Amino acid sequence: MHARLLIAAVALGFSGLALADGCPALLQGDLPKLGNKQPVDLCQQFGGKPLVVVNTASYCGFAPQFEGLEAVYKEYHGKGLEMLGVPSNDFKQEDADSAKTAKVCYANYGVTFTMTEAQPVRGADATPLFRELARQSAAPKWNFYKYVVDRQGKVVASFSSLTKPDDPEFRAAIDKAIASRP
Repeated sequence: MHARLLIAAVALGFSGLALADGCPALLQGDLPKLGNKQPVDLCQQFGGKPLVVVNTASYCGFAPQFEGLEAVYKEYHGKGLEMLGVPSNDFKQEDADSAKTAKVCYANYGVTFTMTEAQPVRGADATPLFRELARQSAAPKWNFYKYVVDRQGKVVASFSSLTKPDDPEFRAAIDKAIASRP
């Protein structure tokens, strides 16, 4: 039986299959939390919940979107929405010093949603989370690329850096993710 399951999984190319623990491929693994480097178990923290994932950068011209993202998080968190910010220097706009990144996020913009230490988000070096986001949608083309993920770990929609957090289409995608079934 296990051999048949393995063959079926290989034949399907692991396309979004949940692993034995019930966690979708998107949420497998963990990332170090910004500021204290404690691991964030993605499945434990975000499994079965609607989620917005955004790659960020402290020195990007889109950094003021942190304020709008925080407002979205506060507005929708009571409905179950989670948000994950993943700083990255892939576009050469993030500080190598994570304490400076933490200051920008937490002190300058008042972010309360989960932020990780800087991670690669594009190409072969991308963290598994972003490889799966790219497989389901597209790799981020710049900082503040936003992914809306439903309760099953499927990308509902993705949005460019130009899409502001108060954009009606972004909000509609969040509503769709919230309405999804686990």
